[in-house]
Amino acid sequence: MTSPKIQKDIVSACAQETVKAIIDDLGGDYFGILVDESKNISHHEQIALALRYVDKKDQVNEPFIGLIRVGDTSTKSLNEAIYSLLLKHSLSPSKIRGQGYDGASNMQGKLWLKKYKEVKTFFAIIANVLNIVGASFKRRDQLRDHQAKLLEKLLESGELQSGKGLNQERGLQRLGDTRWGSHCRTSDNFVILFSSIVHVLEVVECEGSEADDRLQAEAFLSKINAFNFVFLLHLILKVLMMSNVLSKALQKKEQDIVNAMVFLDLTKERLQVMREDGWVSLMDEVSSFCAKHDIVVPNMEEFYIPGKSKRRPSTVTYSHHLRVDLFYSVIDLQLQELNSHFDVVSGNLLLGMASLNPVNSFTNFDKEKIMTLAKYYPDEFGELKLRDLSHQLDTFILHMRRGDLRFSDLKGIGDLAKALVEVNPAESYSLIYLLVKLTLILPVATATVERAFSSMKYIKDELRSSISDTFLNNYLVCYFEKEVFTNVSNDAIIDRFQNIKARRVQV
Repeated sequence: MTSPKIQKDIVSACAQETVKAIIDDLGGDYFGILVDESKNISHHEQIALALRYVDKKDQVNEPFIGLIRVGDTSTKSLNEAIYSLLLKHSLSPSKIRGQGYDGASNMQGKLWLKKYKEVKTFFAIIANVLNIVGASFKRRDQLRDHQAKLLEKLLESGELQSGKGLNQERGLQRLGDTRWGSHCRTSDNFVILFSSIVHVLEVVECEGSEADDRLQAEAFLSKINAFNFVFLLHLILKVLMMSNVLSKALQKKEQDIVNAMVFLDLTKERLQVMREDGWVSLMDEVSSFCAKHDIVVPNMEEFYIPGKSKRRPSTVTYSHHLRVDLFYSVIDLQLQELNSHFDVVSGNLLLGMASLNPVNSFTNFDKEKIMTLAKYYPDEFGELKLRDLSHQLDTFILHMRRGDLRFSDLKGIGDLAKALVEVNPAESYSLIYLLVKLTLILPVATATVERAFSSMKYIKDELRSSISDTFLNNYLVCYFEKEVFTNVSNDAIIDRFQNIKARRVQV
């Protein structure tokens, strides 16, 4: 049992039985797919696949079922890889009723702000600075020591108040364990630790053991002490903070689209308010930060000259560059990202689901929007079924408004599905139940598969990419679906293990 080959076969048997248990639980019903694509530590393109379905207890599940390597990220290659993995587990693509993508250039989900050149450069600077400052225990200790001294000084001067839970130590947060982290905490910590980061860079510039380290520290000190960098730091932090509530909500497995719609509308409204009325307050905040850290604030009426070249003519003032090229552009890009995730079709789906929301005795009920939602499922709702659904909805809303106690305290669409089962949906509200079930399958985010890539990168880095893709896949299935795995019988695993190849050993 100590043989590496035998150990790999045991893990393989465990993973296969775990996935089999998931497929059995699905029971040939409808499902959605969640797909993420990324390069692993060895720079190989891989996709991770999770399912989303409603189980027999009317609970939404998002099990991870595997990784697969792809030669490239073209649409054709990705489709072939996805279909291959589904067919491997006897899952019919015809049962797919929802798709969520992230990662590849032709899949939605990456931080759109990074497509803007100046923003992309900004994040590159932050990543490099964090690498320099966090390169050794000594530098991290210097950061903490400087932070502690600064905190003590601020407390003594009365600029900060002491108390339980206040002024906790901040650490460096590398850019996004998953893309849904939205780089928010990294930017926030960078603002708070700015003085300490500058201090460590100054120490490295003067005392670094390697010439390259000293030159790098000098270069990045100049970059982060520039007004443009500080302006972008505060602008991007504000934008991401506004989107952070939505971002966190989308990462929850139990999140339904109705709640996501509320957060989406709030986020877009806040961004629009910032675009129209937030310029002055942002400039005041940035100017105050610059004064505190001895950073030169340029004359806003002078011409802005990008880069180091003084020969390049410019007719754009600093004020125009900051307000039009950065402030408006960054906010518009974030709004564009939100609109891309939730386009017209998605909007209709959201409105239809909101109309089915049972909270407050179905106050949002709107038959027309629900019927529009049903039309997006032509295989399930043909002309005759749509007519029948219309009659069921008329009866259903009258039933609900008579105060049926079984529907009186429902918290969301998931609860509605369970309540419909209790009133025998096969005979009464079967089409409404089917529509509710289909909408629950719709994925909001791909956080499940993003977490898979985060763990995969950590594992591959720690083991120096020495484990094979197959072994890694099997390990991750057991790790992510540990609840399913623990309920798999030992006998099933033993039988699977014995059948992998002819063995003399008796388990």
